[in-house]
Amino acid sequence: MSAVTVLTPAEYEERFARYRFERAEESRAVRVGEKETSEQAAIVARYRDLFTHPQLEALRDAEDGAGADERERVYRLRKTCESGIHAAELAAREDELENRYLAARIRWRGEELPLRSAQAWLAVLAEYGAREELGALHNAENATFNDERRELLAAGEELEAELSGVADPVERSEEDKGISLRDLERVLDAASRAGTDAYDALRERWFERLLGPERDAVPTSSHMSYMRRLSPLEATYTRERSVPVCVETLRCLGFDIESERGIRLDLDDRPQKSPRACVIASDPPSIVHLITRAQGGLHDYQAFLHEAGHALHYAGCDPGLPFTFRSLSRDHALTEVYSYILEAISREPAWHAEHFGLSDEQAAQNAEATDFLESLLFRRYTAKLQFELDFWGRFASDGGTRDGYSERLTAATGLHYPAGNYLSDMDAGFYSADYLRAWIRSAQLRAHLVSEVGEDWWRRAETGERLRALFREGTRPSSEDIAARLGCDPLDTGPLLRELGA
Repeated sequence: MSAVTVLTPAEYEERFARYRFERAEESRAVRVGEKETSEQAAIVARYRDLFTHPQLEALRDAEDGAGADERERVYRLRKTCESGIHAAELAAREDELENRYLAARIRWRGEELPLRSAQAWLAVLAEYGAREELGALHNAENATFNDERRELLAAGEELEAELSGVADPVERSEEDKGISLRDLERVLDAASRAGTDAYDALRERWFERLLGPERDAVPTSSHMSYMRRLSPLEATYTRERSVPVCVETLRCLGFDIESERGIRLDLDDRPQKSPRACVIASDPPSIVHLITRAQGGLHDYQAFLHEAGHALHYAGCDPGLPFTFRSLSRDHALTEVYSYILEAISREPAWHAEHFGLSDEQAAQNAEATDFLESLLFRRYTAKLQFELDFWGRFASDGGTRDGYSERLTAATGLHYPAGNYLSDMDAGFYSADYLRAWIRSAQLRAHLVSEVGEDWWRRAETGERLRALFREGTRPSSEDIAARLGCDPLDTGPLLRELGA
């Protein structure tokens, strides 16, 4: 038997970039509805030489002997190799689950709907009872995949523990992110509690306006996408104007999103296209896909601005950076900071007045609706992180149960989250923590911009210049590095609480 050939870090980085591109483009094709089946397993098989135990050991040895900056680069490549071995082991099973999900259908009012399309319908159905009915059908069918999801989680967890040498999933994630998840949870829990009175007042006001007097005392989470769309305000925030208004908003900051180098827009509406907007950075800065599916309502505008933050970050990185610092990061918190700061423009009352011809009073009222949604989402993700810490903390003993999911999220938001959604609502790698760190950091960044640029930071080219300087660094810094540059404690939630009205 011939010896297995291993690559140097530089060789590995070059070949992995090609692998990453192919997987990203496959993911894009399925997500936007161009393909009905996923073939990720075939791609993983073609690049199986990247993901071997000898290659992992070679990268670990190179990491041990590297200087500080090179060590960080090789560390990320080593973690990428671990993830690749994980993918090689489980890609076929994950493809099978994904394809079964894509093929799933439900019968509703005499019509057969793809399960994914049902999610999109929930955002636009005007009748409260219809959303309840369709949501219940969706949740029931979605829960039928839980046994397979849990089996995959268990297989993946066992493999990750073996590859990393760290048995505890919480400890392992803390090492990856370079933070204490427990410390983060403590300050977020305190912030959520401090904001409860302000949130409760907003919730009563906006549940009444968005869901109407016929709503249940505790509505189900099936109404979440409808509320995020702010559907009763649809006549103001029309589907047709979302792109022109967002393009103009970004132009005020000095970004021409339609002609920015490397950004490829996909704004078409296809039946199987996921309703969730996203960015797929296949090869930053030269190929960055920004994907949205407008349905009408303010959420179209917020989603476009949010994803534009990701797209501008990846497309704005220095092309001279190594691939690792253009594409790979320890976590997602950094790029979420940039998406949040652009989405925050939709919470400025003057933005509503300027682009939609509203009176100051009406603009302030509509902006308050975005504050309500921001508070709701912050509380939801804080509760989600708490559940996930509990889930993984006891995973070794109970194999992953739903205990606490519905209770925590329902208490935090005032919406009933069905227990059966606990696995489909879980993102890998404690992504909830990355979102929450970005919430803290973007509030700190906004406070900094208000102080340095002015209250109208959101329409000043100087803001765009400052952001471009950050984008050029790619994925090299951490979210906590940005806090240090702003002169902030990474766990200071004061600016966030002020934004949420607490």
